[in-house]
Amino acid sequence: MSGHNKWSSIKHKKGREDARRGKMFARFGKEITMAARDGGGDMDMNPRLRTAVETAKENNMPNDNIERAIKKGTGELEGGTLEEMNYEGYTPGGIAVLVACVSDNRNRTASNIRAYFNKHNGNLAENGAVSWMFQRKARFVVKSNFADEEKLLEILMEAEADSADLNTGDDSIEILAAPDEFDNIANALSEAQIPVAESGLTFVTDNTMLVSDPDMARKIIGMIEEIEEDEDVNEVYTNMELPDELAQELAA
Repeated sequence: MSGHNKWSSIKHKKGREDARRGKMFARFGKEITMAARDGGGDMDMNPRLRTAVETAKENNMPNDNIERAIKKGTGELEGGTLEEMNYEGYTPGGIAVLVACVSDNRNRTASNIRAYFNKHNGNLAENGAVSWMFQRKARFVVKSNFADEEKLLEILMEAEADSADLNTGDDSIEILAAPDEFDNIANALSEAQIPVAESGLTFVTDNTMLVSDPDMARKIIGMIEEIEEDEDVNEVYTNMELPDELAQELAA
């Protein structure tokens, strides 16, 4: 998980995609739509939807955008059917990459992802080639000013979220747990009136690969950044591990 956390830290410090309002709102909107599609539009009965909406509001997403996303998921608003799809491959240097997409056009998405891998001399692989290195997890991020680690541990223990693991950053705490714990943790945080800055299902890996060469690290990050620019891409996961000094240099 350390590789996942360092990469998240780099993206946070650089203020990249999530600082770009349009991309951020599009990602939140897709999560809301998928949650409404899978669990219905009633937030009282759908913890994933409730948490997605709360997260969007915490990040100042307009209410009109949120309502449209919900209605799109429930079928009340016409639009292309969103579909989740993952693409797997390797960057230069052999780093495993898992690209999580939500799209209404599978052909467009596949074509774009293939082009990114070709442009950066990566290798797009068959399904299953690298996904075995990653575990699906429920993920929540809470700002440290709303709750400290001790408070969150107390909440998680009372909720009997046995699989939960905490990772403390500079100004936030990340909760990772088994996917089937999502609703339980979402309800516990909501009942404790703890705002959630980010939430959703993610992938993490313990099978990391160290990259200590700065030039190679920049090539890999350049490839990932371009893939993340695509409107159909929700997140890019890798098993890249960086030495602390290099991670700090790239985050500067």
